[in-house]
Amino acid sequence: AGLLSCYVAFLLFNIHHQAAYPWELRYHAYFMEDIDSRLVIFSDWLAVVASLTAILGLVRNSERHRRWIWCSFFGGIVLSVFWLYYMLRLPKFRWDVIWLPFGPLSGAVICLYVDHLLNESSEEVRKLRSYMYAYKAS
Repeated sequence: AGLLSCYVAFLLFNIHHQAAYPWELRYHAYFMEDIDSRLVIFSDWLAVVASLTAILGLVRNSERHRRWIWCSFFGGIVLSVFWLYYMLRLPKFRWDVIWLPFGPLSGAVICLYVDHLLNESSEEVRKLRSYMYAYKAS
């Protein structure tokens, strides 16, 4: 969650910089001819929302909040399709901006994996505790 929070802070910096000084950031300037500046800002806001919902789903420990990680995953897929569409329209494919389509998606996937590991660990702890209590009872 901490790494994803740093990514959110970076995205907020990008949003501020794109709004104040459009197209000065190199990774946004690649798309200057194809995308409106407001659409870049909107997509960065969607990435912030997707990342924050993944953080919320990971930090809260309930079944209902785990749905937020899945919502973040599907939002990341939408953002990936959006950015990949415009990246493939560039005259030359830019590998230095590959984080644009896959940043929020990989954050959600990592949160899903960590949530899965935490659930497995909790189940193992419950199982070990039940063995301990069964041993004490006999």
